[in-house]
Parts: sequence; structure tokens; C-alpha cells
Amino acid sequence: MKPVITRIWHGTTRAEHADIYLDYLNKSGIPDYQNVKGNLSVEVWRKTEGDVCHFWTVTKWDSFDSIKNFAGKQYEKARYYPDDKDYLLDFEEHVEHYETFEY
Repeated sequence: MKPVITRIWHGTTRAEHADIYLDYLNKSGIPDYQNVKGNLSVEVWRKTEGDVCHFWTVTKWDSFDSIKNFAGKQYEKARYYPDDKDYLLDFEEHVEHYETFEY
């Protein structure tokens, strides 16, 4: 069984910006993921804790080559968009990658 590759990015916003940031993700990062050949799926996870909202983008890919087509040669580094600075509280440098076995 060939695994798919799951890529997970994490970021945080102020809780009051959660809906605005989700809308921004839907207009920026999500279409970028979906338009790369080899992207199998995109999920956004969200959890509010007090005045901070955590976001995870969880994407599945058919190969590391497809991820590199999205993120570049340094595919383990997070990819950010120009307006992220208006919402994100910090800029984590790296993302996580996992082999995923689906049954």
C-alpha cells in the first residue's frame, strides 16, 4: 500500500479575527493548494482557546514531488501569503509531514 503524504501547517490569530482569517484562507491558501496537481484534499481545523484561535491546514498529497510543486525545494518550510501579517500572531518556520495510510 502506497501512503499519501499529509502536510500540516499551524498558525494562530486573535479569536476576534477567526472568521475573517478563515475567509481569507478560503480566498488565498485553499485555492493554491487545490490548484496543484497531486493535491488530494484540504481540511482546515480551528480551535479557540481564550483570546487565541488556532488554525491547522491539513492537506493530503500523492507525493513529495507534488508538495514541492506547491511549496518549492524547501518544502519543509511554511509558505506564507502577503496579508498573513495582518492576522497571524506568529510565523512558525516549519510544517509537519506524515505518511498516511488510508483504509
